[in-house]
Amino acid sequence: MTLTGHSLIAGQTVAGEGKTTFAFNPATNEQLEPAYTLLTEEQLKAATAAAKEAFASFGTLDPETHAAFLDAIADNIEAIGDELIVRAGQETGLPAARLQGERARTTGQLRLFANVVRQGDFRGVRIDPALPERTPLPRADIRQRQIPLGPVAVFGASNFPLAFSTAGGDTASALAAGCPVVFKAHNAHPGTSELVGQAIAKAVAGFGLHPGVFSLIYGPGSSIGQALVADPAIKAVGFTGSQSAGIALMRTAAARPEPIPVYAEMSSLNPVFVFPGALNGSAEQIDALAQQYITAVTGSSGQLCTSPGLLFAPAGEAGDKLAAAVGRAVSACAGQTMLTAGIAGSWNSGTEALGAAGNVTIVGTGTPGPTENAPAPAIYGTDISNFISNEVLHAEIFGAASLVIRYSSAEELIEATNRIEGQLTASLQLTEEDYPTAAQLIPALEQKVGRIIVNGWPTGVEVGHAMVHGGPFPATSDTRTTSVGTLAINRFLRPVAYQNLPQELLPAPLKDTNPWHLNRRIDGTVIAAEKEEVNA
Repeated sequence: MTLTGHSLIAGQTVAGEGKTTFAFNPATNEQLEPAYTLLTEEQLKAATAAAKEAFASFGTLDPETHAAFLDAIADNIEAIGDELIVRAGQETGLPAARLQGERARTTGQLRLFANVVRQGDFRGVRIDPALPERTPLPRADIRQRQIPLGPVAVFGASNFPLAFSTAGGDTASALAAGCPVVFKAHNAHPGTSELVGQAIAKAVAGFGLHPGVFSLIYGPGSSIGQALVADPAIKAVGFTGSQSAGIALMRTAAARPEPIPVYAEMSSLNPVFVFPGALNGSAEQIDALAQQYITAVTGSSGQLCTSPGLLFAPAGEAGDKLAAAVGRAVSACAGQTMLTAGIAGSWNSGTEALGAAGNVTIVGTGTPGPTENAPAPAIYGTDISNFISNEVLHAEIFGAASLVIRYSSAEELIEATNRIEGQLTASLQLTEEDYPTAAQLIPALEQKVGRIIVNGWPTGVEVGHAMVHGGPFPATSDTRTTSVGTLAINRFLRPVAYQNLPQELLPAPLKDTNPWHLNRRIDGTVIAAEKEEVNA
């Protein structure tokens, strides 16, 4: 595919009338062609207006056409081939194997949501039939379904140029809900975004959909991003990024004459709790546990939203052995190129602040990588009383750095858990002998995290039906939701009830004939589509 360096608005290439920007290869700091033109706020209105026009037809697509459209996007992304992997690697410094896996996750998400659309339970059909003979008052016929909110603004993430970007989870779930998407590309990987944006636009055209179903825009987050969220045509926002940027978007959305929801994934330390039983094994087993921890900390240079930034280890001899093993494991690691020079600079500032905090020691460091933006991984240490009292130690460092915290009792772990902010995950390393202690901690963790993991690590988020990738603020802006998995579709839906409407006026999911063959809750009982048809 040919990169144009321009936005893609409702199927048309549009040159921005603002400034221009370039992507840079973080491994070499080399400027990449082409230059990308940035939209003005006036130009942005064409994208939001087109999305608004597209909503009526797109939001009422029949399930098979809708699902086939999502499948086609996945097919088109795969058809780009190696060009996509090469460009994404140039723009992010991520290795090809990581990007190939991320592409598979991206297309897998789209196909998963296609199946959700075909199956149809997300429509939430409920029917309370009329009870005209009920006393003392009859009951009206009341039917409910979930409908799409309207056009959604989605912001690309820096750390996932594919799976949390142009056709990533927010876009896939919004399109599956029936919401047109205006996608704000991340300026660090504009070429990758354009290649995927062209694949989506091709699917839109191929199915004869209104071109406003998808637009890809380039512009500064401080102006175009804010203007996008403020635009009255936009009805919800999906965002993955820094806490400061997420909060800025939340404020803009809340200040609108019509406030809208912002589903922002922001910061998380993903604490790991090592219980004494997990350290009762051999030296080799302790070494293996330490290596697993370091692998989770350093994978993708630590630039994962679920990278473990805290590890609570017992005080005493067993914990000393684990700390020593962690130091040995990290010393064998070399730094990996970070996504941008700016992110590498923020990592340096964060680790300097952590290292300068009182009563913080170095557990171990690796070696710098071969590029300027590949700092050496670092593990720090402190005691739990210092962690509880020092807010500096609660700050997220985005990258390959983590803090080992030594504790002496379950009560200390509960107090520390109560002091930390909301998190995406918490992981427990334990054996059966630790179950009574873990049982005391889990209720506190439930109030702080979206996912609790036993004898595993938080990195590697499964995309499925039961996954929760969310958590209390500031991990996310809305603790009731998830940005990964099929439940993510609920963010972009709302319920509508229909009372005493004749069959001729009811939408298809609510008609007695059930033309879309949906499972439905009738008078409180779930009735499978097949059973309903047999009894009809």
